[in-house]
Amino acid sequence: MKELSQSNWVEQMSNDDHAVILDVRTDMEVEQGMIPNAQQIDIQNAGRFMEKIKQLDPNNNYYIYCRSGGRSAQACMIMNSLGFPNTYNLIGGIMEWQGETV
Repeated sequence: MKELSQSNWVEQMSNDDHAVILDVRTDMEVEQGMIPNAQQIDIQNAGRFMEKIKQLDPNNNYYIYCRSGGRSAQACMIMNSLGFPNTYNLIGGIMEWQGETV
């Protein structure tokens, strides 16, 4: 897992042909807006989270965020332990996000 500031996260992701954005917040949080092109996988629903993660391609690079950075760091560590070598946590989460939301 690598911790990235928003500017580094966006720059690295925009130059990454294998980038996948994951939003690990709850449905209620996602209703308030999410980063464009993100896939939601709620980490608080542990069983479903694990099921969905195991369906992902470990060869991609995963840019992960939550509300403030804690749950996304946890998601990165879980994914690393499951054989996903490239996970990037957005420092400060969507609370610090200055970019577009949908």
